[in-house]
Amino acid sequence: QVQAVESGGGLVQEGGSLRLSCTVSGLVFGDVNIGWFRQAPGKEREGVACIDWGGSIDTYADFVEGRFAISRDNANKTVYLQMNNLKSEDTAMYYCIPVAFIGTRGLRVPESNAWGQGTQVTVSL
Repeated sequence: QVQAVESGGGLVQEGGSLRLSCTVSGLVFGDVNIGWFRQAPGKEREGVACIDWGGSIDTYADFVEGRFAISRDNANKTVYLQMNNLKSEDTAMYYCIPVAFIGTRGLRVPESNAWGQGTQVTVSL
């Protein structure tokens, strides 16, 4: 059974940084593309960033504006999302999950049973 686990969220002030981590079990981690998604209260889940299986192709949502960086360490079966210059509008629950595509298609929210609990990111003014 594929299962994602996210960690690293927290409370930070605007302009601060956080690094989120993601592990996915139940599959060959190095064979899959991984996406980060987020969902704010009252809003739909949206794609944030995705990375291909080899770690060489990354894609970001427009709202990231160069502030975030996705990376992966296949030896340790972990994908990271480094978030810098955080804004209050980045407040959301953040999730990772395998995605079938890379590029902008990889930012589409997939149908999946592998969604984890997420990790909460709260950015205060």
